[in-house]
Amino acid sequence: MVDKKSPASGWPISKGDFRSGDASNCVAVVTMGSHLDEQGICDAGAAICGSCKTENLGIEKVIANVISNPNIRFILCVGTEVKGHLSAQTMKALHKNGVKEGRVVGAEGAIPYIENLKDDAIKRWQEQTSVVDIMETEDNAAIKAKVAELKAKDPGAFPADPLVVQVKEAAGAEEAGGEVRPMSGELALIHTRMKTIERMVTDIGYRDKFAAGVYSGKIEGLMIGLVVSFALLGFLLMR
Repeated sequence: MVDKKSPASGWPISKGDFRSGDASNCVAVVTMGSHLDEQGICDAGAAICGSCKTENLGIEKVIANVISNPNIRFILCVGTEVKGHLSAQTMKALHKNGVKEGRVVGAEGAIPYIENLKDDAIKRWQEQTSVVDIMETEDNAAIKAKVAELKAKDPGAFPADPLVVQVKEAAGAEEAGGEVRPMSGELALIHTRMKTIERMVTDIGYRDKFAAGVYSGKIEGLMIGLVVSFALLGFLLMR
């Protein structure tokens, strides 16, 4: 029998679009952009099951609920990817690479910025869990079978007390009955392209400054050369 720990008081601590089951179970199922039989999946052995539609606030809420329950050792990603936001890709990138200057390293979503979680919370999530990817699977039977498979591999509770973090609402996402409403996929793609254009403009500006500096240096060098040449010529004529 594997060791278990009590989750944080009031777990799940962060509200959202999910259902919760037995807190001693080791699997958290994230359905990304799909709405499946969340309660049935919990009844089949998941500690918690719900969607994650945004690559920032949504992921932060998932992590907050996971690290406040040391019994959760697997993150099972299922369902369809969220267009534009790419929350599944961002979650996997975060687990593998972490963040740099607030941005998820290697994330391809529109706004993959982590604002509510400090490095210790992210590191705890990385150490406590393994991410299992069966994305694009919406078949409840297949998902329940995977939950059962992971439960059979339960390593026991993570050897640390629950870590509680507060997730504040961020700009660009609204709460309605506990559900995060992301911006549309099309708008998210526009944001991504705008950021790409901003980077390109910045790079062009740097190149222009460099080119202007090189050109200015050439002119100055030419003028200095002419002055020196005329000085030498005048010196020779005076002899």
